[in-house]
Amino acid sequence: MGFRSAALLSSTCFFLGVLFVCLNVDQRVLFQKRLTDEAISDAFQFYTTFYNAPPAIKALLHGMMGVTIISTIGKLHKWDESAMFFDGGSLAVAVFSIAMYTAVTIPALRTIVNPVPDVDTRSDQVEALQLLSAGNVIIIVLLGAILALQAGQEWARRADEAA
Repeated sequence: MGFRSAALLSSTCFFLGVLFVCLNVDQRVLFQKRLTDEAISDAFQFYTTFYNAPPAIKALLHGMMGVTIISTIGKLHKWDESAMFFDGGSLAVAVFSIAMYTAVTIPALRTIVNPVPDVDTRSDQVEALQLLSAGNVIIIVLLGAILALQAGQEWARRADEAA
């Protein structure tokens, strides 16, 4: 495994770790039979803390997104069959997960933390919370797909060397 593979795997695992921390809150919002006020207030408090994190934390998150994309493009630059299928698929999944982050996570966080006065009601905030939680679960699945594609690529490389 080379440097680009290690950079891709480490940045993907970093985001999975962040999202698994969020899953502690998200599972109470998504998977309980009845959504309670306690679960909602806990989620609001968690995501408010997450949203108001220092700029260095946000820079780290966005920098790791850049590492994911750059390392995938670097692996794709080799342009053989393995790169086309596995790294191309990983790049598509990474771009889709970043698109989910920018299109779902950021607006939902803004609605939860800074609701527009006289426009965003409490039910709008709860709906944004549910949407944010569902988006996080989808992003977890997408990042898992990146890990599966990279594992498949390594398996295929070892199978070719053995043959």
